Amino acid sequence: MSTWTAKDIPDQTGRVFVVTGANSGLGLATTRALVDKGAYVVMACRDTDKGEAARASLDLSGPGGAEVRHLDLASLASVREFAEGVDDWRIETLINNAGLMAVPFSRTEDGFETQLGTNVLGHFALTAQLLPRLTDRVVWLSSLMHRMGRIDLADPNFERRRYNPWVAYGQSKLADLMLAYELQRRLTGARSPLRSMAAHPGYSSTNLQGRTGSAWPDRVMLQLNKVSTVAQPAAMGALPSLYAATVDDLPGGSFVGPDGFMEAHGHPRTVGSTAASHDRRKAAQLWQLCEELTGIPFRV
Repeated sequence: MSTWTAKDIPDQTGRVFVVTGANSGLGLATTRALVDKGAYVVMACRDTDKGEAARASLDLSGPGGAEVRHLDLASLASVREFAEGVDDWRIETLINNAGLMAVPFSRTEDGFETQLGTNVLGHFALTAQLLPRLTDRVVWLSSLMHRMGRIDLADPNFERRRYNPWVAYGQSKLADLMLAYELQRRLTGARSPLRSMAAHPGYSSTNLQGRTGSAWPDRVMLQLNKVSTVAQPAAMGALPSLYAATVDDLPGGSFVGPDGFMEAHGHPRTVGSTAASHDRRKAAQLWQLCEELTGIPFRV
């Protein structure tokens, strides 16, 4: 397992995947690997022009295929419109890949802190609405930064506490992991054959870095992206998501990350997570909060 690569992905011909944020970085690398193995990928992108440019870079000469559809995870209306657009589809797997990292404070059109709204609530709403059409699994993208995360159920949107972009990011990535685990518990309880997985890419060079709005930290991250011993390329960073999405005998509730030093880079394997991520009581409360904030009841 320590040397698993995209070449080891089983044949995916005839299978449909939805990949959020598929126009660049990890999302595009994930899409390319799936298409190369025969999958049909719905590229869910906020910027459809960039999505079409990304689609044009794929090798579509084989059995695989792809199409671009608009999805803005910072808008619950957009999430609903996207879900309604694939209402009659059979979809094997949803990969909740898109996200923001440590961006300056702002709010979504629905009034949520942007990282919570995009990374967590948008994907929660999307998963809730697509679940009846899924036949295999959901993969939630978390991060090494879940280890510094803390869920503030009383003030998740930074309405009272002082905003810190890294605190907000850590909260969102811990929340994604907790929701992945909680969904699996609910699927198991409902005797559903579906599986919920989580993955993290280690430290991967993508366009996530360098957006904090602070010049010095942004310069440091962009320079680290150029150091191969620190930041691995997006194609390697996508391997944990691909492993979580395609390995047949991987049990639900698995968390996949790189096998290298401090899980920063390397080939995919199952990894552990913090005690906070396994707090079942808080996960159930988080689930309820997500339902309340999105206005979407998530029934398994």
